[in-house]
Amino acid sequence: MGPGVRVVFCGTAPGLASASAGHYYAGPGNQFWTFLHQAGFVSSPLAPVDDARVLEHRIGLTDLVKTMAQSHDRGLPYDAEALEAKVSAHRPSWLAFTSKEAGKAAARHAGERPPGLGEQAWTFGGARVFVLPSPSGRNQGRRDYDGRATRLEWWRDLAGEVNR
Repeated sequence: MGPGVRVVFCGTAPGLASASAGHYYAGPGNQFWTFLHQAGFVSSPLAPVDDARVLEHRIGLTDLVKTMAQSHDRGLPYDAEALEAKVSAHRPSWLAFTSKEAGKAAARHAGERPPGLGEQAWTFGGARVFVLPSPSGRNQGRRDYDGRATRLEWWRDLAGEVNR
């Protein structure tokens, strides 16, 4: 995160492939970087090795768990309190959770009901909240993503809000 950030994307924890590579969303089949470009957050394609460059686009990246990596969400020690402090300090306009599980952990901390996909009626650390379908390769091939045919449609909705 940094000053002037428009949106921070927050996952649950680094997957094993991402931790091994030392870059966000580096797992095989993860569509994060594709969605970031196709939705209109960045003008040219980026890859996991470019993760430090997202600040050039006023985008931040973080996770709810900074102490371990694993490729599933079971038993993760979410630190929503630390995330809330970071968001409050850096003041992004939007906080986008890159899965319902991440959004659910933040909602629980904020005393809110488990969220569906899309913009939420509550804020987190002063930022507007949007829950995205996971870009993970394991979360593809479904027929329906909470009323949308593709995950990318949700990402485009958020980009429209962020880019206003």
